[in-house]
Amino acid sequence: MFSILLLAAAAFGAGVLNAIAGGGSFLTFPALVFTGVPPIVANATSALAVSPGYLGSTLGFRPELRALPSRRLGREAAISGLGGLLGAGLLLVTPASVFAGIVPWLLLFATALFAAGPVIARRARAIGGTADGAAHGREAGLLAVAIYGGYFNGGLGILLMALYTVAGESRIHTVNALKNLNSLVLSWLSVVAFIVAGAIAWREGMVMMVAATLGGYAGARWSRRLPAAWVRAGVIATGLVMSALFFRLAMG
Repeated sequence: MFSILLLAAAAFGAGVLNAIAGGGSFLTFPALVFTGVPPIVANATSALAVSPGYLGSTLGFRPELRALPSRRLGREAAISGLGGLLGAGLLLVTPASVFAGIVPWLLLFATALFAAGPVIARRARAIGGTADGAAHGREAGLLAVAIYGGYFNGGLGILLMALYTVAGESRIHTVNALKNLNSLVLSWLSVVAFIVAGAIAWREGMVMMVAATLGGYAGARWSRRLPAAWVRAGVIATGLVMSALFFRLAMG
């Protein structure tokens, strides 16, 4: 019973955190390992656990998504799905330890990029450039981030928010909406690959899926009520804490 309560609490917290700033996998993955799930299976089950939370938080951002062109949403969702499948395939054939040493640096870089995003975006607009060029750069970056997310979900939200901020999106709630939608697509397709490979702990995963969905919807509602400056500060703080924790794990 203690293990079930721990996993449910971790998944609910992950759903809230993913909706607001990202990084929920750092709650679900250690909780699964702590309750005795092997690391590779814990990584795949963690992806399963947080994927419904993305649905809840995406539904919470429906007004922001309806304001965007449907063609753009469909194109970016397709890119995210492809990246999620590629990342999941990479996880299934590559030792996780190879990538573990890179994760802290990626998180730290993404946090710094997100913090400097508004300044970079202003300078990019001042320099100029075509809308098509900006779209191509955004989509290439999205594919790379989606591959990362399919491989290891930790910090996915930080990377997506950094990507959209640097790409010139200044509306924090729109950034959150796009982050959640693309996380939903890539996570669900990567989970399909994990299911086919038999890498899911189903009992633990089903409990966490329910809790993460509730947390995702609650987090989306809370995020929209918070001032943009608070959300941005929360993202940066989350990124720094996650970076420090992953560095500590990498050093053993």
